[in-house]
Amino acid sequence: MIAPAQSAVRHQVGRAERIQGGWRCRCQQGSQMLVSTHSDHRSLPLWRQRPSKAPYSPARGLVLAALGVVFGDIGTSPLYSMQTVFAIDHHTAVPSRDNVIGIISLVIWSILLIVCIKYVTLVMRADNGGEGGILALMALLQRHIPSRCRLAAVTMGIGMVGAALFYGDSMITPAISVMSALEGAAVIDPGLTRMVLPAAVVILTALFVIQQRGTAVIGRAFGPIMLVWFISIAALGAPWILRCPQILMALSPQWALLFVLERPWTAFVAMGAVVLTVTGAEALYADMGHFGSRRVRIAWFSVVLPALMLNYLGQGAMIILHPAWIDNPFFRTAPQWAQVPLVVIATLATIIASQAVISGTFSVSHQASRLGLLPRFSIRHTSREEGGQIYIPEVNWMLYLGVLLLIGAFRTSARLSTAYGLAVTGTLLLTTALFLILVRLVWDWSWWRVLPIAVVIGGLELSLLAANLLKITSGGWIPLVIAGAIIVIMTAWRKGTAFVVSSRASAEGPLDDFLARIKDDRPTRVPGLAIYPHPGRVTTPLALRNNIQFNHVLHEHNVIISMVDENISHIPHRDRIRVTGLGDPDDGIAYVECHVGFADSQNIPSALALVMDQLPDPRMHMQEAVYFLSVANIRRADDTDPLASRCPMATWRRLVYLTLSRNQADRTTAFRIPRTRSVVLGDVITV
Repeated sequence: MIAPAQSAVRHQVGRAERIQGGWRCRCQQGSQMLVSTHSDHRSLPLWRQRPSKAPYSPARGLVLAALGVVFGDIGTSPLYSMQTVFAIDHHTAVPSRDNVIGIISLVIWSILLIVCIKYVTLVMRADNGGEGGILALMALLQRHIPSRCRLAAVTMGIGMVGAALFYGDSMITPAISVMSALEGAAVIDPGLTRMVLPAAVVILTALFVIQQRGTAVIGRAFGPIMLVWFISIAALGAPWILRCPQILMALSPQWALLFVLERPWTAFVAMGAVVLTVTGAEALYADMGHFGSRRVRIAWFSVVLPALMLNYLGQGAMIILHPAWIDNPFFRTAPQWAQVPLVVIATLATIIASQAVISGTFSVSHQASRLGLLPRFSIRHTSREEGGQIYIPEVNWMLYLGVLLLIGAFRTSARLSTAYGLAVTGTLLLTTALFLILVRLVWDWSWWRVLPIAVVIGGLELSLLAANLLKITSGGWIPLVIAGAIIVIMTAWRKGTAFVVSSRASAEGPLDDFLARIKDDRPTRVPGLAIYPHPGRVTTPLALRNNIQFNHVLHEHNVIISMVDENISHIPHRDRIRVTGLGDPDDGIAYVECHVGFADSQNIPSALALVMDQLPDPRMHMQEAVYFLSVANIRRADDTDPLASRCPMATWRRLVYLTLSRNQADRTTAFRIPRTRSVVLGDVITV
């Protein structure tokens, strides 16, 4: 076995294929072709495991930008989490010394177990070509499970539910974060309370408007602010720890266990709010594709974690000394002279907290679309260096509308906190389930390594979920309704797409039969290059068939190109394209297959530019090419239409699918095809 050095592997281009007993890899290094065999997927060369990621460079600016985008949500949790702990369920948790130490111990060990150990140390190793999030984890797992296996359906269901819950969380986070910061003004002047709602609307509107500028630009602007924020919250907590050093006992997990054993009901109720301290962990994982896992880890361990620990310990110490200050413990930790600047920096930090989940929602939506769970979006790549930095206008404005509705309905962060937490804990638990399946079946971990994770971390997350079930009647139903709507959309889109693909294949007919008829009929040829985007090699593009049927002509040069979505994140450019002839070389028809990951751009002109020298006639010019798009016009079938009975969907689901299909992004935009040289031909399919 040839094992090239890791430094050289980063610059190689190659391909891996399954063989009996393992994998065979071929890669080009300079002028030499290297072939290696691997018995296990984990020993594949670096280019296969993380194909398009550049070598890591510990650039301080990028770490600072990651600080400004990734950690805004979890970094602003101290604003409202401790206040909610002592207010939940009509002040069940009394601010006594033992209760405070027990609650702070629960908070600290929830962060250490769920964020540090589970996400930052373990789950972030399960990236799909550098991309994170529950859908990327699901895609990574499904690559190693037979498609018709029952476990494949289970993992698909878990991924869909987890992504749907993430959408519910992404609507609540911006609303509760910004409102909780603005409500700090009430500590200074109670008369300012009436200004919280309009100010929140103005701030959030501005945030959603600037999303089109891109994650990198926003991160560079927000990174220094978040650095100031974390330094500030650490500085707020440290003096109170010095005044009441007994709070340091909360660092021992025995106080959390004693609290649960001695006051089980109080602990159970408190855990419904303790989960607020780990909100943003899933967004942290989903945002990993924007900056890379190493930069995220550096920022977490060097800045974020120490600041959070100091602040939570400081709030606990202050409550022990001043039990009456539980109305707003975060702002009470600040001296009076610092409260006005603290409100300002807190407001800026909560704007950034909203940015973390918005960026994560863009990533999840992009992955869901490419995995066939959602319709096509108008993806705008906002960075030339990081492929994961994208902007999706449709998702951006739907989130904005949902946030405004939540602010108008709840009006205060205290009321909104009753709806917060259920979606978070559900997503946490589902991510753990997928990760445990991955490490047991794919990474082949032994049971003695898997069981501690399942028992300790899974048990903690299950307890947090059970505690948040108490919130369903008081607002917890809202994220469940949002998640339910997303699941309905995903399932309707999958079933409708499967039916349309089947119906379209019967209308297109086999490509080999079509080529045989062309050879016999010899249609009139016209000069030029015609490009036909099409899903695969088996059937004939509708546009090609209709061009001959109605116009009775065939271009001199024709290229059928398929964009094949692979179940990985990135594929190197030079490893994407495969060119094959079709039938007789004199037919002037070539077939090009472009393999892309779900984080890659589906740019057809760029893909063809890579292989123009491999096409049959080098005189073909891309600047003169005409693109023929095969479009299936999907219409609703009448109840008396016999085709309607073939569709295995209820009437209301058909309506959902039709609405999604008619409003998805234009294919010329998705494939980067010039509109001025595009022709649309197709057929009608009834659903």
